[in-house]
Amino acid sequence: MKKLVFASAMALASLSLVSAPALRAQEGSDQITIQNPAEFNAYQQASTQTDPAAKASALESFLQTYPQSVVKKAVLDQLIDTYQRLNQPDKALSAASRLLQVEPNNMKAIFLSVYIQKGECQKNVNPQTGKLSDPSPCDDAAALAHKGLTTPKPQGTSDGDWKKMTDQVYPVFDSAIALDDVLAKDDYAAAVDDYTKELMLYPPEQATSLPAVGDTLKLAEAFTKPTDKKDLVKAIWFYARAWDYAPAQYKSQIEPQLEYWYKRYHGTLDGPDAIKSQIDSVKTQAQASLFPPASFSIKPAPTPAEIVDGVISSTPDLTKLNLEDKEFILANGSKDAQDKLWAVLKGQLTPVPGIVISDPATALKVSVETTAAAKPKDYMVKLNTPADCSAVPPPPSSTGAAASTYLQANGASADVTAIDGLDRAHKVTIEPAVTTVNVAVTQDAKDSKTADFIVNLKDPESCKDAPQAGIELKLQPAMELDGTYDTYTQVPASGGKEAAAQIVLSDGFLQLEKKAAPVHHKPAAAGHHAGR
Repeated sequence: MKKLVFASAMALASLSLVSAPALRAQEGSDQITIQNPAEFNAYQQASTQTDPAAKASALESFLQTYPQSVVKKAVLDQLIDTYQRLNQPDKALSAASRLLQVEPNNMKAIFLSVYIQKGECQKNVNPQTGKLSDPSPCDDAAALAHKGLTTPKPQGTSDGDWKKMTDQVYPVFDSAIALDDVLAKDDYAAAVDDYTKELMLYPPEQATSLPAVGDTLKLAEAFTKPTDKKDLVKAIWFYARAWDYAPAQYKSQIEPQLEYWYKRYHGTLDGPDAIKSQIDSVKTQAQASLFPPASFSIKPAPTPAEIVDGVISSTPDLTKLNLEDKEFILANGSKDAQDKLWAVLKGQLTPVPGIVISDPATALKVSVETTAAAKPKDYMVKLNTPADCSAVPPPPSSTGAAASTYLQANGASADVTAIDGLDRAHKVTIEPAVTTVNVAVTQDAKDSKTADFIVNLKDPESCKDAPQAGIELKLQPAMELDGTYDTYTQVPASGGKEAAAQIVLSDGFLQLEKKAAPVHHKPAAAGHHAGR
């Protein structure tokens, strides 16, 4: 499921946390005085511009001409506001960074920097892998957020005004820190703490705003991860709460997660109608309170062994179970239950939909053409050092001499020696290839980014055709991976992770994605012309 990202409704352009000091030409104990008439006139001319683009240009020009001006902070403050009106966040961030150089505790500049960097952090997430292309915006936003949370109240600011400021900015700071926990640090335990801290800051009338609802959903996700903070009862509550107040177009994305985790915790023995009624009840309760009351509870599912016994006894054809259920039985069932299931699976062919965790190159496909042979001969050479396909040294593209040097440097000696005619070949083709695809099928495996299905391919697959890590394998016409059940190993529960089974399949093969055939439009019949 695609990650749900809510756009913030906070209007940065209207935020004025610290008022700029009054600027006048004459001296005064509470006033800033510009002594240089030319500097004063330049400031007046720049600050009174009504067109935002002209004002930004004039203010930047003023700073270049008078880099040490006594009104430098005020000019940078105006630049922040002006670039926001122009919807130029990069330039607003630059102005805020420059303001922090001269006034490190300026809360407005800290807040704006955190807000913009947090947005850049989210843009850096690869939608295929969920990984960051660049963690620095996330880290920078979190570092400034920590600074903002400890920034002292400015001299001359009343307690009431300071509270209004911090009520606005502290939730954004905690949200940025939590986002960094998840995306840059992969620390969901810390994310639980930081999202909880953030949400506790919202008064009831703001707890249903888009920023609060978006991070309520993120807190729900964090509670499902395999850490010592994992708590599916709280996860279910926060999924229901997010569903309650999410815009209509997002509810259909949240509903499957809420249903999945409810069934995962409570089980499915009550039947679909009863489960739907129970989930609806949680939704109703969550409307009234952002956090679950102490009395809130959900009846847990039967023990894993009890669930397995129920599935085994109630399923006439065990081959019809989905892969996740099969893995669950092999991980949690009694020896008798495991043996009963494995007896019908062993040697059977199955598709393996899931997320590719890794498929390193382990071999070289070699094709040798000689003048003496009518057809090229194909060989398989084991790589001395398996590596990601992108990390394998690029093979030569032509002569046998270069190919021989490459193969001797990178391939198993016995395999290279077995290649007939390499020394007299007029063309050698070498392709790095994968022999095993490691796939995460169950939700737990996807969350922990570990493979629970290992598919050993019948024939090595060239790197150019093999799926990359992070790709989702599905069923045809999408790319499909198939294999034959061979062996399995139980993996005991540990470190917040539930018991699992690692299943090995043999004779695997890939079916590449089938592209839709082009649509051919029938030409218009002769004699029919426009305008006739």
